[in-house]
Amino acid sequence: MQLSEFLKRMARETVPDRAASWDAVGIQVGDLTAELTTVTAVHEVTEEITAKLEAHPVDLVVSYHPLLFRPVRRLVPGRSPGGRATRLLVSRVAVAVTHTDFDAMPGGTADALAEEIGLKDITVFGPMAGRDTVKMVTFVPEKDLDRVVTALAEAGAGVIGNYRGCSYRSTGEGSFFAGEGTTPVKGQVGQLNLETETRLEMIAPAQARSAVMAALVSAHPYEEPAFDVYEVESNHGFVGRVGAWQGDWQQLVSVVMERLGSEGVRVAPLDGEVSAVAVVPGSGSSLIAAARASGADALVTGDMSHHAMVEANDAGLAVIDAGHAPTEKPGMRRLRRLVADIGPEYVDIE
Repeated sequence: MQLSEFLKRMARETVPDRAASWDAVGIQVGDLTAELTTVTAVHEVTEEITAKLEAHPVDLVVSYHPLLFRPVRRLVPGRSPGGRATRLLVSRVAVAVTHTDFDAMPGGTADALAEEIGLKDITVFGPMAGRDTVKMVTFVPEKDLDRVVTALAEAGAGVIGNYRGCSYRSTGEGSFFAGEGTTPVKGQVGQLNLETETRLEMIAPAQARSAVMAALVSAHPYEEPAFDVYEVESNHGFVGRVGAWQGDWQQLVSVVMERLGSEGVRVAPLDGEVSAVAVVPGSGSSLIAAARASGADALVTGDMSHHAMVEANDAGLAVIDAGHAPTEKPGMRRLRRLVADIGPEYVDIE
């Protein structure tokens, strides 16, 4: 199996388009045409992991945390993200990342955390800031509609998660006056024409805007096709989960410590019962308001500062800060299983 095919199969599950706008997911090191025979998955490409991979290389390592997150100015072997990337490239070890997209996917890190601590009736909350997205709106004669939709889809429009060719269509009436020197496909020169047209709407990644516009102009039958391009909020991934909790506050603290393997937790308790608990794997301070709005009485997450704890309590939310890595630990078991199930031989190095 080629690396490109592996990533395509993994993307059907993780849906990289749902990753947070700031995240760095997908291929980071390697040749997409390389053949894979061995793969592994790790929480992070640390110095220790890199040394293991140099000693016993695999063809692909899927990392939960990005190896390359900030811009790299030089590729020289060393003890830095760019240095480790260079060393792995020399060792012919490819690196791919699935992070916030894996958090948000059904059965991913967020679901794993919620299920690990025993929540019931689990639902989602907390949409992430998504990738920059545009919506293309144009007006097409019905007989030409399929050709235009196909052209826009091939240019990158109409993708929502694992669905392709997504569009909205409605029929209406358009008007135009064809002036001198025009050769309208329909209607007459020198008079106002009314024609039945289909309003076509398709979304696309912002970086595909130019390609989609070029495809429209090429495929549309009109000399001067009318179209609008809007910047829109994309279909975000939901990184939080909230569910029913059957027990009291102290039981919740004990379960979190035991099942996540946290040596110690920081807590900000409140008086009153805890009947609904929100969870955010990793760092959840940016989702305090969303967690409270979801109906939660308590939030289990990591990386909560003192001020974030106070903010949560002020909002009526008790907090358990179990640590960044421990809240991601249940999801890592699922990531290893996902990578192993795709095909090439799985090698456990962590």
